[in-house]
Amino acid sequence: PEPPEGGWGWVVMLAAMWCNGAVFGIQNSCGVLFVSMLQLFGGGEDKQLAFKTAWVSSLSMGMVFFCSPIVSIFTDFFGCRKVAVIGAAVGFAGLLASSFVSTIEPLYFTYGILFACGCSFAYQPSLVILGHYFKKRLGLVNGIVTAGSSLFTVSLPFLLRVLIDSVGLYNTLRVLCILMFVLFLAGFTYKPLIPSAKDKEGGKKGKFRFSSEKKICNFSVFKVLSYRIWAFGIPAALFGYFVPYVHLMKHVEDRFGEGVPEEVLLLCLGITSGVGRLIFGRVADYVPGAKKVYLQVASFFFIGLMSMMIPLCHVFGGLIAVCLFMGLFDGCFICIMAPIAFELVGAEDVSQAIGFLLGLMSVPMTVGPPIAGLLRDCLGTYDIAFYLAGVPPIIGGAILCFIPWVHERQKLKERAKPVDKETTEKMLDNESTLVSDTTTKSLKEMESGF
Repeated sequence: PEPPEGGWGWVVMLAAMWCNGAVFGIQNSCGVLFVSMLQLFGGGEDKQLAFKTAWVSSLSMGMVFFCSPIVSIFTDFFGCRKVAVIGAAVGFAGLLASSFVSTIEPLYFTYGILFACGCSFAYQPSLVILGHYFKKRLGLVNGIVTAGSSLFTVSLPFLLRVLIDSVGLYNTLRVLCILMFVLFLAGFTYKPLIPSAKDKEGGKKGKFRFSSEKKICNFSVFKVLSYRIWAFGIPAALFGYFVPYVHLMKHVEDRFGEGVPEEVLLLCLGITSGVGRLIFGRVADYVPGAKKVYLQVASFFFIGLMSMMIPLCHVFGGLIAVCLFMGLFDGCFICIMAPIAFELVGAEDVSQAIGFLLGLMSVPMTVGPPIAGLLRDCLGTYDIAFYLAGVPPIIGGAILCFIPWVHERQKLKERAKPVDKETTEKMLDNESTLVSDTTTKSLKEMESGF
């Protein structure tokens, strides 16, 4: 059916905005939780405490993306509402269970896996359902929804600091459960306007056949060379991407002491990330075709450069400036992922293309922060960790530079095929016309002879 462009869709938009904010607001504020975990579980002389603790946050963020290909299949089969509601319930259970642990190891499962998987299953349907209600205004609606994460990233660190100082880490996690409970209720607003694969295959009363599984899990996108470069170039750039979100708070505490308001840095990241999404999303509309990739190349270059500049900032004001620029280009990287996927694989396969990409992104985003924590435990400082974190984005950006050239060559080859076919058809038509004219002329000569 044609999207209604409003109506109940505005309620769905607000629910999706809450989902985006709750999921990534908590994930992006992990630096505050990381410092609190170090203080809570750091009673012993554990020389690898930063390494072990970093696994909690990085595993959580990685699992959100790792589950994306699976979530897309479940969403296609069972619909947005069921998947979102069950996902929010699982996330609520994982976060609540995290508030009852006594050591760091159980958090790997309760927070790093259970809570993160629930967030993933709740998050992806919130993006899919928007296409049911909007088409002409989809760009505007997506901008508002993704701004939810920036809004929560700006406000949540301050709330978490106040809560942790007043009621402790465990009760803070229980307060965050309220966000997940509201997310659970928001999932019920995802009234589907397009039937799921289950309804298409067997109907509501018929038997469900799994013959459509091959259609839903579509690996044909990897046949497109430009997409393959993009799908492996971006994960290569992300090994250092999540390191500042996890370790920046602890780095500020080590260098400037506890009197510095380190939450201001997350505030700067959140504000400029939202501004970057609005600005570069609009700029991308004027950049033709696959050349939009150059915006991501620029964003990765500046993100890598800003990561390397963090250890060079011996004044807190310098770190604020670094975070402002880093957030701006972080917003650029995020907002143009869908437009680039559309250009590389087309509208029909764009959902699967994004799902596979997010799944591949999970590995570097999970591995990067623990390696940075291990370097901190071994060297006693984060300087080398931040220097190294800036290298992968620059390398990944260099790899992405080849995509527009490869994509243009692919398009030229595709255009050449129909042209050759059309030329052949014209030649055959000309030959048949020539034969026909010759035959007609011969018949006329014979008639005149008679």
